[in-house]
Amino acid sequence: QVQLVESGGGSVQPGGSLTLSCAASELSYRTSCMGWFRQAPGKEREGVAVIYRPTGSTYYADSVKGRFTISRDNTKHVVYLQMNSLSPEDTAMYYCAAASSNRCGLTTDFGSWGQGTQVTVSS
Repeated sequence: QVQLVESGGGSVQPGGSLTLSCAASELSYRTSCMGWFRQAPGKEREGVAVIYRPTGSTYYADSVKGRFTISRDNTKHVVYLQMNSLSPEDTAMYYCAAASSNRCGLTTDFGSWGQGTQVTVSS
């Protein structure tokens, strides 16, 4: 079982920025596709961004395109989510996920999940 640990959440004012980190317990085919998802109270979980770790190919939800950037550091087994121009609508619990798939997208079947880190955007 892949272990994923998120960090970097917190409270920020609208227009601010945060960077989330996801540390994986291994660098293997089981973490070839990694993604960030979020769930706000009373809403379904939604995919935010994914990255195919071997090539760095990325895919974003329309709601975050141009504002969020997913990246990886393969030497540290870490995936990041840089979030800029945050709005109250971005308030949610953010989860990191991993999958063993080369068809890496927001609908990929992610089998490993972290515990989540809370992001709150308010004035």
